[in-house]
Amino acid sequence: MAKQYDVLFRLLLLGDSGVGKTCLLCRFTDNEFHPSHISTIGVDFKMKTLEIDGIKVRIQIWDTAGQERYQTITKQYYRRAQGIFLVYDITSERSFQHIMKWASDVDEYAPDNIQRILIGNKSDEEEKRQVATEQGNKLAKDYGMDFFETSAFTNHNITESFTRLAEQVLSANKKDLDLLRASVTDELNLTALEEEEGITDGPATSQKSCWC
Repeated sequence: MAKQYDVLFRLLLLGDSGVGKTCLLCRFTDNEFHPSHISTIGVDFKMKTLEIDGIKVRIQIWDTAGQERYQTITKQYYRRAQGIFLVYDITSERSFQHIMKWASDVDEYAPDNIQRILIGNKSDEEEKRQVATEQGNKLAKDYGMDFFETSAFTNHNITESFTRLAEQVLSANKKDLDLLRASVTDELNLTALEEEEGITDGPATSQKSCWC
């Protein structure tokens, strides 16, 4: 069987509950948007393949629960990730203020060469905006991150932000590309992954359904 991709990267979506992480994921992978909100329990994932500089990059995107009671579970995934989206809701000043806490967790638990992008989601809700674009730009600059304002509803900057993080991860890992070559198997054994991570209780991971 021909190999469907050359390298596999894992990306994480982090941020408070309700900022739209699941909606971002489903818009990017399936071009779907569902306004109904069902909070993510534990960690879910979806997959998509991009071609970057002639390399087929398979990205496994983990959608994490924002609620504090699940953060012990989600932190166990930080060290396996190569890229992280830090997501806030432009209509929620509180979610923006919490980005510093999420960034601190990344510094503590993720690999040193982790690539990060700041996302201000729900840019279509301009009339409810609580966080100015300039605030997002400044915070991203302070942390040395790229910054995108996105809307899962209108599909604004969705492909651009996911592709940009994949490009950054690929660039950061070019030296180790041979070590990161993916196997011919197109899906990971999630049970083995969980056992490796020591996740024996709490909500199980699953392929994400697109209900935001």
